[in-house]
Amino acid sequence: IVGYFLQAFKGRIALSSSLSIEDQTLTDIIVKIDKSARIFTLDTGRLFPETYQLIDKTNMTYGINLEVFFPNYEAVQQMVKEEGINLFYNSIESRHRCCQVRKLEPLKRAMQGLDVWICGLRKQQSVTRKDMQVVEWDDIHNLIKVNPLINWSEEDVEQYVKKHHVPYNKLQDKGYPSIGCQPCTRAIKPGEDIEPEDGGGNRQNIANADCIREARNFTILSSMYFISLFYLFSFKIRTWGTSDGIARNGGRG
Repeated sequence: IVGYFLQAFKGRIALSSSLSIEDQTLTDIIVKIDKSARIFTLDTGRLFPETYQLIDKTNMTYGINLEVFFPNYEAVQQMVKEEGINLFYNSIESRHRCCQVRKLEPLKRAMQGLDVWICGLRKQQSVTRKDMQVVEWDDIHNLIKVNPLINWSEEDVEQYVKKHHVPYNKLQDKGYPSIGCQPCTRAIKPGEDIEPEDGGGNRQNIANADCIREARNFTILSSMYFISLFYLFSFKIRTWGTSDGIARNGGRG
């Protein structure tokens, strides 16, 4: 699936990487298919030191340069002037404003000119992702969204990373399944959902999940245009194989 879309939409496709272990897996897959393919990430200015180290290690390992997009500094200055440096602790509204300035606006800039974006989402990560498909139409950004790992298990990802010596954020080993901005990310207990279905818990600690939901909001197969496009791809989708973990079909994606 990855190879097909990279070839069919060359120059108009990119991996939006949060530097998660899933996105690192996709980086490994993509670079081995097309080293010139676009891979970008966001630097919100509030990331963990381990995340910055991973950016360097990824570039050195694969001989690439990840595109890094930053928030507009004037917007950040105005936001901090009005609400303080740690405004995300004050209210849901303030947290959403911080996400808008530091994540969503840079993401919008990063996606300019794209027809397809590749994501490292998995159904097993959260109840909010259980109905997601391998190929979807993203109404928010008006492009095709490809989730090659959507049916992979956590074990599938870990096995791929180990087998192919993929660099990953060492915070993953300390219970951080989703690593975003440092103030809004926490480790979780075994079996705990990344995005609590009831919205409970310490809201400041799951703010990163809120940002992910906003940045990756979508409507599944929501337009007639995409339905038509989906059928054009149907033969390819049925025949995508399982070679070396690059894509899986049937019950495993």
